[in-house]
Amino acid sequence: MKQLVLLPLAALALALATPAAVAQTTPAVIPAPAPPATPDPLWHKSIKTGLGLNEAVLSSNWRGGGANTVGFNALFNAKANRKSGIHSFDNEADMLFAFSQTTGLGYRKGQDRLYLDTKYGRAINERWDMFLSLNLLSQFAPGYKYDTDAAGNARAQLTSDSFAPAFITAAYGFEYHPTTYFHVRLSPFAPRLTVVNRVDRFVAALGDRPYGVNPGHSTRFEVLAAQVLAEYDRNISPNVNFKARYVLFANYEHLNFKEIDHRLDVAFTAKVGKYVNVALNGIALYDYDQDHSIQYSQGLTIGVAYAFQNFVDAKK
Repeated sequence: MKQLVLLPLAALALALATPAAVAQTTPAVIPAPAPPATPDPLWHKSIKTGLGLNEAVLSSNWRGGGANTVGFNALFNAKANRKSGIHSFDNEADMLFAFSQTTGLGYRKGQDRLYLDTKYGRAINERWDMFLSLNLLSQFAPGYKYDTDAAGNARAQLTSDSFAPAFITAAYGFEYHPTTYFHVRLSPFAPRLTVVNRVDRFVAALGDRPYGVNPGHSTRFEVLAAQVLAEYDRNISPNVNFKARYVLFANYEHLNFKEIDHRLDVAFTAKVGKYVNVALNGIALYDYDQDHSIQYSQGLTIGVAYAFQNFVDAKK
């Protein structure tokens, strides 16, 4: 009888002990390690390119009027930036060119820009840097002024050429950058060298001192000068980018309102497809040494595009 009582008790004890034993012997499940994060590249690089072609072909008996036209435009922008502690290095190449070939008119240049900029910065705090920069602003191809002579005959007068003029500016000062897409450089000392090779060939179209350079010389050096440069470059929607660059240049020797130079470059770029974009570019310029009125140019491009960058834009 005693054995009959002990047998159920032993079975119950075994049943209670088994889960604990199983729990002690079952190996713990270890989660798989997360994949390693992609390291931030040493240099943040980006490239944007665009090519456009347009044409109009008319038969010889087309009564609607017009002329055969072929047009081409190209834009290219590349950046390479690096930040290491309090030091930063920023480089940019910004190029734009457009022309058309029209029956009866021939070759006509539309837009032409060559801009190269390099800058070293040393951080003062989160939003301010001390900086030193060097930039070049010029163009690729000859430009002409089209009008008529005293006899009423059409003529083309040369007004510019490749690297004529070319503006080379070294700037020293402070940069304010409250966000990743906007910055302002304030340069109380920004000497500029203006280069115009064979300046005599532009006198007929531009007057006695083309681009401020005296005939017989090829350069003009403005040592005591100041510059303000502001840039805004942001995607205002997933497929639309807005970029603007404003430059003010003032020579201390001729410091009055009408002789301060202003230049504004603006571009809207919209992606229609993976490799198709629409770009609207505009330039407004006031340079007293070139003309006493505001100059402007505007161009619309529809064509193929390619963009690349090796980093993710900061959410700022």
